[in-house]
Amino acid sequence: MNPNPSFTEAQPQRTASWGAVVALSLGAFALVASEFMPVSLLTPIATDLHISEGQAGQSIAVSGLFALLTSLSIASLAGRLDRKVLLLGLTLLMIVSGTIAAFAPNCPVFMVGRAFIGVAIGGFWSMSAATAMRLVPEHDVPRALAIVNGGNALATVIAAPLGSFLGSLVGWRWAFFAIVPVAAIAFCWKLVSLPRMPPAVEARSVNPFGLLKQPPVALGLAAVSLFFMGQFALFTYLRPFLETVTHVSPATLSVLLLVLGVSGFAGTALIGRFLGEGLLTTLAVIPAVMVVISVALALFGASLDVTTFLLAAWGLVATAAPVGWWTWLARTLPHDAEAGGGLMVAIVQLAITLGATLGGILLDRSGYPATFALSAVLLAAASVLALWMRRLEFRHRTLPEAHATRQHQRHAGLSRRGAGAQLHPGSGQARHLAVGTEPHDPGAGGTPGCAVAHPYDAQRLADRRR
Repeated sequence: MNPNPSFTEAQPQRTASWGAVVALSLGAFALVASEFMPVSLLTPIATDLHISEGQAGQSIAVSGLFALLTSLSIASLAGRLDRKVLLLGLTLLMIVSGTIAAFAPNCPVFMVGRAFIGVAIGGFWSMSAATAMRLVPEHDVPRALAIVNGGNALATVIAAPLGSFLGSLVGWRWAFFAIVPVAAIAFCWKLVSLPRMPPAVEARSVNPFGLLKQPPVALGLAAVSLFFMGQFALFTYLRPFLETVTHVSPATLSVLLLVLGVSGFAGTALIGRFLGEGLLTTLAVIPAVMVVISVALALFGASLDVTTFLLAAWGLVATAAPVGWWTWLARTLPHDAEAGGGLMVAIVQLAITLGATLGGILLDRSGYPATFALSAVLLAAASVLALWMRRLEFRHRTLPEAHATRQHQRHAGLSRRGAGAQLHPGSGQARHLAVGTEPHDPGAGGTPGCAVAHPYDAQRLADRRR
């Protein structure tokens, strides 16, 4: 996942620190690669640690849980510490996590390593965008954010197939440990290139949970949670499915995961074309397509050709979906995007945790059909909520237009009555005065029925009569 909360602190003009921005990008690459490394190594991890594949999949859930807790508490910590110190501490924690996981003698120690990476995930993504925005002048912020997010995109493309390939060559432990030198390089680069970043003037404090009182926000975040639960209920257990149902070799597995990553990179690049007026429609279509893919994988997963096509389609839409949801958040909470972004990070991590946990339980008890069915149900619910949001937005948009149309028709009716009114003793003059118009005098010139005073009062009286 790639959160991009807005930065609302005062930002003085400064010389761009592009070396520091690239260091953040390298750190993002190592972090995302570490986060999803178990997906491509689930089977050998389970075998070596003498646990089930479902239990090994809980390592994703553990990292998600600790990322959730950290994302909700890091703001207060970041407000007291120099951001450079905090970033270095999180990078060091990533190094410790990878070392513990790589040499864990049993499952509990392995989960401790995964808990540490969860803390690093929640802390980094809660502050990385804001930090990048302090490293460059305002006009260079989009470029800086693109570079930081490039590390995430690169890891999404190559981390899973690279992990699978290294696991087949040197084993899953050394595949895990291969991330440690990358994180160490990122640590040294940040130490040299990052300037001191003491806390700036505090922005207005917003309670993230208070945002849930807004119905559109609550509905949208519910759809987000269902989407990520459904996605990771299936995605976490993709490797054992491919090995036991599709019967792929380690080399073929690496190719399939590469197809998944490349199609995801393409989807991220293409989705911007559909996020204009069709934003909510796109957010409804994506999980609906994933429902079809989930069912098709369960039915036709034994065919390598069909599975390859389905995985390419899954990567195309699933990887692009977070871009759409962040666009929705920016439009829905333009003045509270930072608080909303932190809340969204927490909700996504909780959803990943629940999805991986429930998917693993069903996998151990009932097999892949039950896990994939759970994914399909959750994704279908996310699609329904997105359609509901679209309907509410349409009603919200059309009600003011309908009101404006009625107002225009009423004004037009008043003008016609004023123009056609006749002056009759005792009643005609009163009728003209009631609607605030002047009877036409051919000798006086002017326009028949022209309002002379208090048009608002005239409209109000006309509304009373109706």
